[in-house]
Amino acid sequence: MFDFSNSNLYCSEVAEDDSGCDVDPPPSPKTTDSSSENDYGWISTFIKSEIHHMPAPDYSLIDITARGNAVEWILKVHQHYRFRPVTACVSVNYLDRFLSSYSLPSGDWVIHLLSIACLSLAVKMEETDVHLLLLDFQLFEPRFVFDPHTIQRMELCVMAKLKWRLRAITPFDFVDCFARKLGNSDLNRLLSRASCIILNTLPVVDFLDYRPSTVAAAAVLYAAQEISDISARYNENAGIFSELLSKDAMEMVSSCQQLMKGLAIGTCPNDEPEGAPTSPIGVLDVAACGSWETQNPGSENNRASSRAEPCNKRRKLI
Repeated sequence: MFDFSNSNLYCSEVAEDDSGCDVDPPPSPKTTDSSSENDYGWISTFIKSEIHHMPAPDYSLIDITARGNAVEWILKVHQHYRFRPVTACVSVNYLDRFLSSYSLPSGDWVIHLLSIACLSLAVKMEETDVHLLLLDFQLFEPRFVFDPHTIQRMELCVMAKLKWRLRAITPFDFVDCFARKLGNSDLNRLLSRASCIILNTLPVVDFLDYRPSTVAAAAVLYAAQEISDISARYNENAGIFSELLSKDAMEMVSSCQQLMKGLAIGTCPNDEPEGAPTSPIGVLDVAACGSWETQNPGSENNRASSRAEPCNKRRKLI
C-alpha cells in the first residue's frame, strides 16, 4: 500500500474555511406535473446558485489525459456497483472543482487517489443505503492500493478545498423538471435516455463550457428525438423551456445539443430497462480523454496534440 506521508500532498485548512460553509441542501425540486410559476419557482434559485458549484473559469488549463483517466475509472466503478446516475455526476463535480483550485503533485497515483476520494465522498452524500469499505472502491487499477487512512486524508483535503460545500448542483437537479415540461407520456423512458446522455458527457471536457441546467435541457431535448412518440413534436417543443431559461441560456442549450449530436453522445443500449435511470454500458465510447478536438475524425494531428497538451480554450458561461 502506498503511503504519501512524506510527500507534499497537503491542503492548508484555516479557520475561515468554515465560516462560509454551505452544507444545507437547497430546496428540493418540485415533481408536480403543473407548470405554474409557483411550481417552477425553485428553478431560478438553482440556476442562480449553479455557477458557485462549478470549476473555476480558468479550469481550461488542465491535463485532459489525466482527467479522462480519472473520469473513466469513476464511471467504471459507478457502473460496477450500480450507483445512482447523480453519484457519478457529483464525483466528477468534486474532481473538477478540486483540480481547478489546487495543483496536485505529479504522478498517476495522485490522480487515482483523488478519484477514489471524490467517489467515496459522493457515495456518502448520495447513496444513503450503500455501506462500502474504502478498499471496496479500489477496482480496475491494480497498480495502486491505498490504505484507508491515506484515502481519508485525501477526502479531508478535497473537502477543505471545496470549502466543505459538498452539496453539488448537477444536471440531475434539473432533468426531471425539463422532462416533465415536454409533456411526454413515457416519462421514465425519457428520463432514462436523458440520464444516459448526461453520463456520456462527463468524460468530454468541452461540456465544462456549459452550466448544469444547460446540459440537462440539451440532454432532455436530445433524448426526445430518440423517442418516436414525441420526436414528431420536437420542433414545437424546442422552445418550451423559454419560460424557465433566458434567451441567452436557450442559445447555450442549442449549442450544447449540437455538440452532443456532433459527438453522437446520445447512443444508449436498446435493451436497458425503461424504469429508473441506470448507468450506461460503454459510457466511454465517445472519448478516452474527452475533447471534441480529440474526437474529430478528420484530424490525426489534432488528436495527438490534444492528448499531449492541456486544452487552452476559455469557458463561456452565461
